[in-house]
Amino acid sequence: MRKAFSLFLVLIFVLALAGCHGSKGSEPFVMPEEQDLDKKIEISFWAKNDTNKTQTRIYEKAISDFEALYPNIKVNLRLYTDYGRIYNDVITNIATKTTPNVCITYPDHIATYLTGANVVVPLDDIMTDERYGLGGSALRFDSPRKDEIVQKFLNECSFEGHYYALPYMRSTECLYINKTYVEKMGYEIPDIVTWDFVWEVSEKALEKGEDGLYKVNGQNIMIPFIYKSTDNMMIQMIKQKESGYSTEDGQIEIFNDTTKELLYTVSEHARTGAFSTFKISSYPGNFLNAGQCIFAVDSTAGATWIGTHAPNSDISPDKFREFETEVRLIPQFDPSDPKMISQGPSVCIFNKDDDQEVLASWLFMQFLLTNEVQTAYAETEGYIPVTLKAQESPEYREYIEAAGTDDALHYDVKIKASNLLRENTDRTFVTPVFNGSASLRDAAGQMIENVTKSERRKEKVDEAYMEKLFKDVNSLYRLDQRNTAKMGEKSELGKLPEGSVILITALIAIWVLLIAYFVYDRVKNRNGNG
Repeated sequence: MRKAFSLFLVLIFVLALAGCHGSKGSEPFVMPEEQDLDKKIEISFWAKNDTNKTQTRIYEKAISDFEALYPNIKVNLRLYTDYGRIYNDVITNIATKTTPNVCITYPDHIATYLTGANVVVPLDDIMTDERYGLGGSALRFDSPRKDEIVQKFLNECSFEGHYYALPYMRSTECLYINKTYVEKMGYEIPDIVTWDFVWEVSEKALEKGEDGLYKVNGQNIMIPFIYKSTDNMMIQMIKQKESGYSTEDGQIEIFNDTTKELLYTVSEHARTGAFSTFKISSYPGNFLNAGQCIFAVDSTAGATWIGTHAPNSDISPDKFREFETEVRLIPQFDPSDPKMISQGPSVCIFNKDDDQEVLASWLFMQFLLTNEVQTAYAETEGYIPVTLKAQESPEYREYIEAAGTDDALHYDVKIKASNLLRENTDRTFVTPVFNGSASLRDAAGQMIENVTKSERRKEKVDEAYMEKLFKDVNSLYRLDQRNTAKMGEKSELGKLPEGSVILITALIAIWVLLIAYFVYDRVKNRNGNG
C-alpha cells in the first residue's frame, strides 16, 4: 500500500508539472544574430478579402516579390471573408500551437490572443534592431523606419506596455450625402455636419405628396439616414459627448445616463422611419445609389460602393439615380471639436519554437509596409497608407491629384474619402484595448440595434425598457463579469490560467492525501499497540 500510495503521489506531481508547463507556451522570441538564408522556411499569412480581386492580386504580388528577395522563404496565403472568422480560427488554433505566422487583425482581437503565454510576439525590441528592425541594414528591401510610420497609427498598436502589431491600412467613417436631394429640400450642407442637422433633414425627407410618394425622390421607398456600423455609431457619439465608455484597464462604463439619452434620440427617429441600420435594412450605399436615402454612414474603405458612378455598387444599372455625392466627417455634437474613430487592419506575428521562422515572419510583416504594397492597396478603396514615406511618395501624390479623371482607379468619391482621413488624422481616436474590449464594442452597437428594432415593432421604449436593455446586454456580452473581475471577485474573464488551476488543484490533493495517510498510519499503529 505504501508503494501504491507513493506511485500515486508521483503521478499527481507529474500531472501538475505538465499542466504548469503547458500554460507556459513557447519561449519568448529573441532575435537571432544572423538570418540563416540556406534554411528552407514556410510561413502562413492569414488575410481578409471580400470580393475585391485587385486586393488579392496585391497580396499575391507582395508574396512573389518577397520570395524573390528571400528564395529560402515560402509564404502561404489564406484568405478569409471577414475578420471575425480569422479571430475565431486563431483562438481555436492557439491551444494546438497551429496559429498562422503572420495575421491581419485588430488590437481588440490581439488582446484576447495574449491570454495565452508568449503567443503574440512583442515588437518593441525587434523594431529597433539595427540589422533586421525597421529600416535595418541587413534587409533586402526598403523598409520604413519607425519614425516614418504615422505615429498616431503606430500608437494604436501599443497596449499592455508593448507594441504587439504594426498598422497595415487605416480608414475612418464618413458621411456620404445625396447633395442634390438636400439642396432640393432647401438646405445647404455645412462644412461640419451636426447630428441635429442630420435628424432635421432626415425627418423632412419623409414628407409625401398627394400621390403617396415621397416628395424628395418621387418613389415609394425612402429611409433618410442609414448607419452601417452601429457599434461605431454609439462609440463615436459617446466620445463626442465625453461620456463613459471604458477605462484603459477594462472597467466598463457604458451603461450610464448619457448612453440612455443617446438611445432615446435614436429611438425617436427610428419610430418615424427616419433612421435605420445595415443589419435591419441592408447596405446603406445601395439605398443612397438608388435615390432612397439622404445620409449614409460607412467606412472610407467602402467609398467605391457609393455614389452615382460607383464602380463596385451591388445594384443594377437601371436602379441608379443621378445625384451629386458629397463626403463629410461623421455627424458631430460640437463642430468646433470634431471626433471620429480610427479603424483599419493591423498585422501581428505569432511566436514559434524556431527563431528563424519568427524572423522570416517579421521580415514579411515589414515588407507589407513598403511603398509599393502600401500605395497599391490604398488605391483599391478609401484606405490611406500608414507610413509617411508612402503618403509622400511621388506615386501616391500623383494618384491623389488625379481624382475624378475616371470612375475606376481615380473615382472621385473614393479619393475624397481618403483625403478626408489624411486631413483629419489628428482628430481620430481609438477605444481602450483589453481582453473583452471586442465584446464591449459589440454591446455598444447591439443597444442601437435593439431600440431601432423595438420601435419598428411598435414596442414601448421607456425607462423600464432601458433598464432591461442595459441588464440584458450587460449579461449577453458578459460585461458584468468583466466589472466583477475588476473588483477582485471570481469571474470567467478573470480566472487563472488552466495550468495554474491544475497545479494548485494537484497540490491541494497531495496535501489532503498526505494528511489522510498520516491519520490512517497513526490510527493503525495505535490499534496495533493496543
